[in-house]
Amino acid sequence: MNQQIRFCRSLDGTRLAYAMSGEGPPLVRAPHWLTHLEYEWQSPIWRPWIEELSRGRTLLRMDERGCGLSDRDMAEISFEAWVKDLEAVVDAAGVERFALFGHSQGGAIAVEYAVRHPERVTHLVLLGAFARGWMKRGLSPEGIEEFRALLKLVEVGWGRDDPAYRQLFSMGFIPGGTLEQLNSMSELQRTSATPGVAARILEGMYEIDVTAKAPRVTCPTLVVHAKGDRRVPFEEGRLFASLIPGARLVTLETDNHILLSHEPEFRRFFEELDAFLPRAAGAGAFEDLTRREAEVLERIAQGLDNAQIAAHLGISEKTVRNNITRIFDKLSVENRSQAIVLARDHGFGRA
Repeated sequence: MNQQIRFCRSLDGTRLAYAMSGEGPPLVRAPHWLTHLEYEWQSPIWRPWIEELSRGRTLLRMDERGCGLSDRDMAEISFEAWVKDLEAVVDAAGVERFALFGHSQGGAIAVEYAVRHPERVTHLVLLGAFARGWMKRGLSPEGIEEFRALLKLVEVGWGRDDPAYRQLFSMGFIPGGTLEQLNSMSELQRTSATPGVAARILEGMYEIDVTAKAPRVTCPTLVVHAKGDRRVPFEEGRLFASLIPGARLVTLETDNHILLSHEPEFRRFFEELDAFLPRAAGAGAFEDLTRREAEVLERIAQGLDNAQIAAHLGISEKTVRNNITRIFDKLSVENRSQAIVLARDHGFGRA
């Protein structure tokens, strides 16, 4: 498997890095803190994620502003900027209809995007996500002081060669991690962002509040949350599931905020994901198409509507519709957009 890294610019000119891997129906990972597209590729924590998310799908992921390969010197770091950045990357990648995955901080960004662009998001998956940042959860004065101290700790100790400061964060993300995984998480923190930018990102995260937007999500939604999550309390996942109409909540029996490939709940998450999201059909599905179905699919991949296909092939529109129904069943897709993406991935529509 390979990844292709590209760049685009956000509305304010900030340069953003994004990567694509795999083949099949598109899945977009909303931006979140602590990413580096190149470092993740070799990471014992994130490489298994990339492989699973790219299996049977085209995965689009990005470095948010201030992180990884994206610009680190920018004027604005805010929730609105993060949403605008996601809009810019999706447009630059040419993805029209897609499933959207929001992990942690990315959950609120994904919800906001889904509300603004309901015509583009087919499915929404939220993992370890929160609708309210820490400062929006009614903290006591002591709790507020604790988080302000945490910001200062990031500013002072984040970039040091001594990993002691960063290990505090690593244990919060992956308390069940191996020594190799904990060390990798510590190094990712240092590599992904400067101390000043990391503190600014945390401040922006503290002020997030999409509780008023979540009830306006219209696409099918899966909410998954670890019962013992140390970074984002389980109550935040339950809140999201109660706010989004028709959302289904899945509880994982783990303390890890980032699921690890060696734990059973990692596999359970992907079983839930695979059951919820469309995946690419195998080559055998295309071999099962009749000659007429292949002709119809070729025209669908070229962007023709039913009337145009009927005219091209000299058949009725009813016959076209019947063929499309059988094509969708054989390819295990739900709509025309998914069929087009899958067909083009397999060489259709190039004439």
